Amino acid sequence: MSELTKIENGKVRFELRISAEEYTKALNSAYRRLGGKYTIPGFRKGKAPRRVIENSYGHDVFWDNEFDALVQHAYSEALAEHNVTPELQPKIVFTEVSEENGIAFTAEVVLRPEVKLGQYKGIEAEKTEYNVTDEDVNKEIDRRRESMARTVNVERPVQEGDTVVLDFAGFLGEEQFEGGTAENYSLKIGSHTFIPGFEEQMVGMNIGETRDLNVTFPADYQAENLAGKDVIFKVTVHSISVDELPEFDADFVQDTSEFDTVEDYTADVRRELEERAAMNVKNDFINKVVQTAIDNAEVEIHEDIINEEIEGQIQHFSDQLRSLGTDLDGYLEYANLTIDDIRADYRKGAESNLKSQYVLLAIIEAENIQPNEDNYRNAIRESEACRREHWDDARIEEELAGNRMRYASAALYDATFSMLVENAVAK
Repeated sequence: MSELTKIENGKVRFELRISAEEYTKALNSAYRRLGGKYTIPGFRKGKAPRRVIENSYGHDVFWDNEFDALVQHAYSEALAEHNVTPELQPKIVFTEVSEENGIAFTAEVVLRPEVKLGQYKGIEAEKTEYNVTDEDVNKEIDRRRESMARTVNVERPVQEGDTVVLDFAGFLGEEQFEGGTAENYSLKIGSHTFIPGFEEQMVGMNIGETRDLNVTFPADYQAENLAGKDVIFKVTVHSISVDELPEFDADFVQDTSEFDTVEDYTADVRRELEERAAMNVKNDFINKVVQTAIDNAEVEIHEDIINEEIEGQIQHFSDQLRSLGTDLDGYLEYANLTIDDIRADYRKGAESNLKSQYVLLAIIEAENIQPNEDNYRNAIRESEACRREHWDDARIEEELAGNRMRYASAALYDATFSMLVENAVAK
């Protein structure tokens, strides 16, 4: 038997005990298994009594996995006895350890938050209709032409849209400021890569020309010594080039696709855009329905759970920075932030993510949702590998047969979303 005390909303403390008999049995078992490796003067190796070894090496010398198992067993029995589900690892404190009285300890644990579900069936949500227009088709064709463009040097003044190779040097007063100098820099005019006024003043420059550009840094510029300051950039143009797009004709169609005519190619572009639009409409409707179900529910999440989620997100961000050759400390210094700033920034997202998880889990349990084969296939189709490598149906079936459990969680959520949408009302 164990005693349970509520410390605060969402956190409890168990008072637990392991009997002296169990403790002594475990000690003797550990001694038989491990005692032989200890050497004690005056005793043959492996023949020293347990208490002599404990006096020499400490009373916890035989506290090993067997005792961890004892503690875990007592803790698990307490969870089952009181029918509670932990969300975080318990904080265990031993209050007594002796062969006379056994082991007494407390286990403080944060429980899974209780969810009060609101309406999740019959949700009304707007379903947007989108018709692909001729303009949409033409824009997509132009985008594909741009991806096939070739760069051509021109001998004329700079125009909007040109790519210019230039040298520049920035001056604050008479002094050249740090970070404001480059040679043979490639800049697309109109890209708004540089501060306002820089690219606009380059229009009309000729190859070989040097010009002073007067610009003002934004008041919120990250370098405080330059924020809001008037500066001069001395700029020299070395070359001017433009992107020359291929003509949209039968030659382009035949060189870049499986089609022979402009008409067939255009029809296929429209078909792809319509499929994409239909998928976007479907996903948008799903998101609205699911978010409404989440918003309709109530759940109070313990601060410890939120903090652990935040720390997990920070660790993920730190890992990403390391993969890019930097670290979190370097990023904080560069961005002039503290770790508490990062935590505050992640907090809202962490709370939202956690609420979504707990509400969806509550719906799954309330409806006893089980994924079917189509849910597993959908989960595979949405996987990064499938999208990246464009798996066909045969490859998807192969993945389903060989790695089914990898997609169990995603398939369960797919089944949940399907249930919510099937019971929703589209407006």
